[in-house]
Amino acid sequence: MSGSNQGALWVIRILSAIILLTIGGFHLFLVFDGVGGLLGVLFVLNAIAGIVLAIAMLVLRGLLLTWATVLSLLFVIASLLSLLLALTVGLFGITEVWSFTLVPETVIVEAIGVVVLAIATAIVVRAPRKVSSDAPARA
Repeated sequence: MSGSNQGALWVIRILSAIILLTIGGFHLFLVFDGVGGLLGVLFVLNAIAGIVLAIAMLVLRGLLLTWATVLSLLFVIASLLSLLLALTVGLFGITEVWSFTLVPETVIVEAIGVVVLAIATAIVVRAPRKVSSDAPARA
């Protein structure tokens, strides 16, 4: 991978990590703001996943980075779809309203996150892999 491609990869990885931390932070804030019960537990799990995936985006390499990128994209899609379901038909018996704390902001950040992580996934999946010189040759 050339130097400019490496730079672009780092930029998208950093943006991805920021988005993942923001999504996790929103959910953790809502727990501290009083969201409890099943929704509170799900929000804590969401916050933990956001932090773990953000770290993974910054520290992993190779195939593990590919996995982390794909999982991060799926995480953001699932988080956005969960909120949209809660806003429309309900999810696990929970319904949400647009006027609730951070709902519009969360929809915006998660929608941007889907785009950024889709780009990150495309870049990481298309990145050439270095083959170890001591690996056995395949016929």
